[in-house]
Amino acid sequence: MGKRDEWIAKYADDLKNKCGMTPDMDLLTKVTIGCGPSIYNADAQTVAASQDSELELVKNNFLIKKLGMSDSPELMAGINTAIETYGKSERNKYRAVIYYMLTKHFGKEAVYG
Repeated sequence: MGKRDEWIAKYADDLKNKCGMTPDMDLLTKVTIGCGPSIYNADAQTVAASQDSELELVKNNFLIKKLGMSDSPELMAGINTAIETYGKSERNKYRAVIYYMLTKHFGKEAVYG
């Protein structure tokens, strides 16, 4: 099993055990690949949920640029819902897991079709 596969298994485990979701492994794999090399960088692989600037980056770089959504208050509400689902006390909120939850939340799976 390669490094990426190990990370995908870790993300699936987080989705099941911390978020109470059954992951669509095909979609999770595509979202993880979409994150690129950031999944191997300790700082970039997580989302600093307590930093407004980090949440703005998720909104602008992922929701608006990647998923093609229009800026609206719903975007930040979706991000906050994903963080709440992951658990505010959870120290490591993996970017791929947050992106996966946002993709599902907004029904944008077709972007990864």
